[in-house]
Amino acid sequence: MLETPEIRMPTWLTLGGLLAGIALGVLLRGSAAEAWIGTVLGPVGTLWLNALQITIVPLVAALVVTGMMHMARAAQAGRMAALTLGTFAALLVTGSVMSALVTPALLRIFPVPAGVADGFAADLAGVEAGPVPVFADFVTSFIPTNIFAAASQTAMIPVVIFAATLALAATRLGPVQRDAIALFFASIANAMLVMIGWVLRIAPLGVFALGAKLGASTGLGAIATLGHYVLTVSAIGFVIFIGAYGLAAFRVKAGLGAFARAVLPAQAVALSTQSSLASLPPMLAAARRLNIAEDTADFVLPMAVTVFRATSPAMNLAVAIYTAHLMGVEITAGTLVAGFIVASLTTLGAPSLPGSISFVSSIGPIAIAMGVPVAPLAILVAVEMLPDIMRTIGNVTMNVAVTGAIDRNAPAKPVPDA
Repeated sequence: MLETPEIRMPTWLTLGGLLAGIALGVLLRGSAAEAWIGTVLGPVGTLWLNALQITIVPLVAALVVTGMMHMARAAQAGRMAALTLGTFAALLVTGSVMSALVTPALLRIFPVPAGVADGFAADLAGVEAGPVPVFADFVTSFIPTNIFAAASQTAMIPVVIFAATLALAATRLGPVQRDAIALFFASIANAMLVMIGWVLRIAPLGVFALGAKLGASTGLGAIATLGHYVLTVSAIGFVIFIGAYGLAAFRVKAGLGAFARAVLPAQAVALSTQSSLASLPPMLAAARRLNIAEDTADFVLPMAVTVFRATSPAMNLAVAIYTAHLMGVEITAGTLVAGFIVASLTTLGAPSLPGSISFVSSIGPIAIAMGVPVAPLAILVAVEMLPDIMRTIGNVTMNVAVTGAIDRNAPAKPVPDA
């Protein structure tokens, strides 16, 4: 697989741009100058949002193909690979189900600040949400008659399923053809990431324009909503984080206390870098301190960083559910199933980058599949650096816990003849 291109986002400037935009909107709210926000800044925000969205379908399709092909190759490595992938899949499904149940409950117990949801909906009144199909149409949409037509309509479930099936089919081809397909889609994914990098360089301007519209519509309540959003989504990641300690308590041979001490340096790196990839060396060191077999750690942890992000499906689905709640989109069992499918599959190929960079490309497909407008994500991305801390720490902690659990169940090595 090709090396992922380096992408940078001016995180603090973006957050500052959002706060400055909201402040300007609040200042001009109700004055004659408020119309200037809509006529001048409105198109700027819309163009920036469109530039983010234009890469979603090709990027997701390419990442799913490369991610599935990588997993298929890993699955051929024997019993250890099967055990690892099975454990990953079980935890990802569990996390998604937890998020689908807990996030709506949190929003019922701790609702969005009064009046702000209406302001968000009014501010983005021109944004169309995708249709939420009835169950029969939902099922039959899994296999469209024209995949290009489905892609043009941003129908994410058939696109994701087609990409996953294509990847599995490609693994049955000869090495030359298989490698050519892998190289093609990896190159497409990297090119899309470069384009996203260009768009994110001007994120401070884009979110300033969107923040000004939001401030004019909702006033200072917008700040309260952003704080509420950060706490709600981070709470879902915190459940995964605590779950890692629960798994360690029951399945890591060294015990919970030793696990907590061993994983602390990796958590510190995760906190400072917000990157699971950068945390890989201290995770390997933690595994050695826990007396986990080197062969197990050297196999499981790099794979975990590549294809297993314990918090991603859960927190990404939580963002989509929160956005739906914010925009007044009804959440049904069908929409949750749609979000669950896309969240589970798209996490396989998601690049190991800070969440602020991969935010829209990871959550956009889930929102689209659930019939939720994508536009609010362009505002929420400005504060993603805060829940992303919880994402990375949760991923790193669960990675080490899973490695210990797999080591406990790993097949014993045959003893060589004397």
